[in-house]
Amino acid sequence: MTRATLPSEAAAAGLARRIADFAAALDHGSIPEAVRERARIQMLDGIGVGLAANAYPFAARALAGIRALGGAGECGVLGRAERLPPRDAALANGILIHGLDFDDTHLASIVHATAACLPCALALGEHLGAHGREVLAAYAGGMEVAIRIGAAAKGGFHHAGFHATGIVSHFASAVVAGRLLGLTAEQLVAAQGIAASTAAGVQVFLEEGAWTKRLHPGWGAVGGVTAAHLARHGFVGPSRPYEGRFGLLETHLQAHAAAADPALIADALGERWDLADTAIKPYPVCHFIHGAADAALLLREEAPDPRAIRHLRILLPAPTLPIVAEPAAEKARPRTDYAAKFSAPFVVATCLLRGRFGLAELEPEALVDPEVLALCGRSTCEADPDTAFPAYFSGGVELDMADGRRLRRHVRVNGGAGERALDARAASGKFLAAAGMHLSPEAAERACAAVLSIDSRPLRETMRALTTG
Repeated sequence: MTRATLPSEAAAAGLARRIADFAAALDHGSIPEAVRERARIQMLDGIGVGLAANAYPFAARALAGIRALGGAGECGVLGRAERLPPRDAALANGILIHGLDFDDTHLASIVHATAACLPCALALGEHLGAHGREVLAAYAGGMEVAIRIGAAAKGGFHHAGFHATGIVSHFASAVVAGRLLGLTAEQLVAAQGIAASTAAGVQVFLEEGAWTKRLHPGWGAVGGVTAAHLARHGFVGPSRPYEGRFGLLETHLQAHAAAADPALIADALGERWDLADTAIKPYPVCHFIHGAADAALLLREEAPDPRAIRHLRILLPAPTLPIVAEPAAEKARPRTDYAAKFSAPFVVATCLLRGRFGLAELEPEALVDPEVLALCGRSTCEADPDTAFPAYFSGGVELDMADGRRLRRHVRVNGGAGERALDARAASGKFLAAAGMHLSPEAAERACAAVLSIDSRPLRETMRALTTG
C-alpha cells in the first residue's frame, strides 16, 4: 500500500482497525491456557460433526459440485480422500462442519462460531504448512470477531432475514486468513473492508428445508481467504465496514439497526475471551429448541405414557418463534430432516415419545412416525415468560394429561451451555459417536487424540488423521 491508500487518522480508531491491531499482535502464547483448552474442545466438536456429515447424501453431492469448480489440489477434506485447492477445501469443510446443524453456537451472539472460523483455518493452515500453534491462534482470533459481530447485532440479522453465521463468517475468516498470511494491521483493515462486499446469506431456506444454510459458513471462508489475499497484494477496501450509513450494521439490520451496539464489536479484545462461552450441542437441531428438549426429557419421568397427553404446550424465547414455531402447520409436519431440525413441535414430541433426540431421529422413517406427528398436532408454541434468552436458550414444556393432571418443567440453562458446558471427556464422547458414523473406531480414536493436541505439531500431520486415502 502507498501512504495515500492507508486509513485516515480519523478512521484508524474505527472498529476494523481495532480488530486488526488485535489480530496482528495475536499469538499462541498470548492466549490463556484455559482458553486454548476450550478452543481445542470446540475444534474437536466441529471436526466430529464434519466427519459424521459424510454419512449423508448432501456431502457427496456438495463435493461433486466443488470438485467441478477447480479440480485437484493439496488440501484435505474431513473424512474424505479428495484433495482440493485451499478455497475449495475451505468451502467443502464448511459445508460438512455446519451441514448437520450439530455444531456449536455462541448463545448471546446466535452464531455458529466454529463453523465461521475453522474451515478457513484448516484449509489455509494446511496450504501454508502452518504449525498447529499458529492455526489455533488464528482460529481463536476469528472466533472472537465472529462472536462480537453477532453480539453487536442483538439478534437483528435473523430478524431482517439473514443467517447471522453466513454474515459473520466472511469477516471472521478474513481475520483468520489474514493472521495466517501474516498481514499487517493496515492490510487486515482492508481485508475486513473487502469482506463487507461478500457477506450475505438469506434465511429463505427455512421455507422448505433447503440446503443453502449448509453452504453459508464455507462460502464465508471462501470470501475471507479471497479478501485476505487481495489485501495482501494491495487491493484497497473500505476502512469502516461496520459503521456508518452504508456499513454492515445499517445495511444488513435495516429496521433493526437502532437496536445494535457497534461498540461490542471491539469490546475488550484480547482481554476477555468470549469463545470459552460457546455452547456445544447435545442435540442435532436448532439451538433455540434445546431448553424445551431438555424439559421434555425431564417430563418423561412424570409422564411415562406420552400417549396420554391431551395437549402439549411448548415455551420458547419469543424472538425465536418465527424460526422454530411458525408457520404452525408446516412445523407440525416437517417434510425433510432439515425442516425437522427447525421444528419445535417435532423435536419436543420426539423427546417425549422416544426419550432421546439424536441423528437417528431425523431419518426418513422418523419423519413419518404417526405417534410423533399426532402429538405435534396436539401442540402449541408460545413465548416463554421465564426465559433467560439471549444468555441461554431456555425452554419449557407443559402437558395436559388425560387424567386431568397438568405437568410442567422449565429449563433455564440449556444443556451444553454455561455451567452445563461439555468438558473434554463429554466432548470426546460426542466426537467418537459422530466420527464413528464414517470412520472405524480405531480411526476415530486417532482423530480425537490428534485434534486434542492440535497445537503440538504441524497441521499437516493432524490433517492426515482427519482424512482418508
